[in-house]
Amino acid sequence: MIGVEKTGNPVGYEAQRQNLSEGAGDALMFYKNLAEENRLLSLLLLKQEGELCVCEIMEALNQSQPKISRHLAQLRRSGLLVDRRQGQWVLYRLNPDMHTWMQDVLERTLIENPHLLEEPSRRLSDMSTRPIFCSTSA
Repeated sequence: MIGVEKTGNPVGYEAQRQNLSEGAGDALMFYKNLAEENRLLSLLLLKQEGELCVCEIMEALNQSQPKISRHLAQLRRSGLLVDRRQGQWVLYRLNPDMHTWMQDVLERTLIENPHLLEEPSRRLSDMSTRPIFCSTSA
């Protein structure tokens, strides 16, 4: 279910998609985000998987919830991610309005560096407490 901000605007994918067009997702911000390992791996995981909840990203990257949430919040503020709430879960995906060249950089990085996600992908597939809805992309 998508909530509503105090302004009356929906809180979800649509309300967040504006960030890139407002200049928050420019080249400098994009590359600064890629320079941090957890942010880079989070973006690549989301490029590969489509949509993931915080607990899945925590498991894949073997990091704590506060650390992952902090990085995801930064990526969201930068306009690179959008999130939605489904019950107690917060699900993240790449912003569908991300500039094409940014999507191309992520895609090329995945193709040229498959080793980056070998261990995170293994951890994700071995995750024993993975929520049912988390294993499918929306």
